[in-house]
Amino acid sequence: MSEIEKGHSDVVAPAGPTVTAWHPPPSYPPPKSLATGGTDGRAIASLLAAVFGIVLGLPFGIPGMVLGTLAYFLGKSAVSRIDRSAGARGGRSFAVSGWVLGAVAMAIGSAVTLVWLIVALVAFSQPAA
Repeated sequence: MSEIEKGHSDVVAPAGPTVTAWHPPPSYPPPKSLATGGTDGRAIASLLAAVFGIVLGLPFGIPGMVLGTLAYFLGKSAVSRIDRSAGARGGRSFAVSGWVLGAVAMAIGSAVTLVWLIVALVAFSQPAA
């Protein structure tokens, strides 16, 4: 009779406890440190330029366009540097905020500059009284 025909009832369990060889757990790379090297300077500069671009762009226009453009490119640069650093640099949220607010500052500055340009053209096109 073969082992398959015998079934499980004919198999006899070994007497006493069985001892197996101990294998250490697999070695994994150490976890990434939660402490970062600090916030990236370009991220902070991007956020500050964007905020000042919005504040100065509302009444004057052109500073919003200039500072908004600066904030946009500083934010994009900071995001790529932070992503390449593999956790060594922080401040990604500052960089993204500066990037987005830089675009907003550019839009506000452009709109206000256009309004000022139209006001100036209308004022200079009126005949002198």
